[in-house]
Amino acid sequence: MSTPSPAIAAPARLLSASDLAMLAVVVVWGTNYTLVKDALEGMPPRAFMALRFGLAALAMGLVLLAVEGWKPMPWKVFLRLTGLGLVGNTLYQLFFIEGLARTTAANSGMLTAVSPVVTAALGAALGIERLRRPVIAGLSLAVVGMLLVVGARGPNLGPATWLGDLLIVGCSLCWSIYTVGTRTVGTDVSALRITAITMLTGAPGVVLAGATQVIAMDTARVSTSGWVALVYSALVPLVLAYFVWFRSVQQVGTNRTTLYGTGIPVVAALTAWAVRGERPTLLQTLGAALILAGVLISRRKDTPQATS
Repeated sequence: MSTPSPAIAAPARLLSASDLAMLAVVVVWGTNYTLVKDALEGMPPRAFMALRFGLAALAMGLVLLAVEGWKPMPWKVFLRLTGLGLVGNTLYQLFFIEGLARTTAANSGMLTAVSPVVTAALGAALGIERLRRPVIAGLSLAVVGMLLVVGARGPNLGPATWLGDLLIVGCSLCWSIYTVGTRTVGTDVSALRITAITMLTGAPGVVLAGATQVIAMDTARVSTSGWVALVYSALVPLVLAYFVWFRSVQQVGTNRTTLYGTGIPVVAALTAWAVRGERPTLLQTLGAALILAGVLISRRKDTPQATS
């Protein structure tokens, strides 16, 4: 009995459950920028950051206790997760919110576009994950596509935004270290436990940084939709999406996981089109096509070299 050729069988394997989960994360993170707009209209940025992340860390801790219960772990592992929590959550959140306040959204998109490349290079340099040729090709296409998507908004690099731009670069570097660092923990610690512990250890710094704004905040200025947006952005983009992200890192590696992040600006642009009437440009459409092509190419296996 003949077996189906790879060309015929390939479409059935085009998207796995892991792929669909990561696409859901891309949609959640891409639409989150628009959804939190109401909350930021009546809430200071650092107050929003502190309340959102504090709620997310508490919820993630409760989920961990309900699903896995209390399990002791070696101090060496706990200290490593604590360090990752400080870098990937405390510093990341502070750099992001302060950087965004000092630069433009377009600049932020342009400067974070190379984050997947930094993550892949860092993983290769530390010997954590080999850079396969399909991943290199996929990353190259996807990053070019991402630059086209965010570049169509018109970046404005100059002295007025240098500090904010530098903070956004630092934010991207923190995320890359955080993502790659979770691979060094090993598979003995579940993705849920890694996510929960790094969020809980990173939360105190985030909450303290926004405490003064929380105390001074006029809650009467925050609309009901603003509070709903805050709760949603804590429980879905942070708790649920973070867990799916790090489970994917454990299952398929850092390179393929971070490559999906290049699709976030595409979703953000489509959301802006649907909500604000900002139609995508030709460059953004081309960029979206390159990102999709890059993700699909990255899933291919290395072609073995022919021997004579």
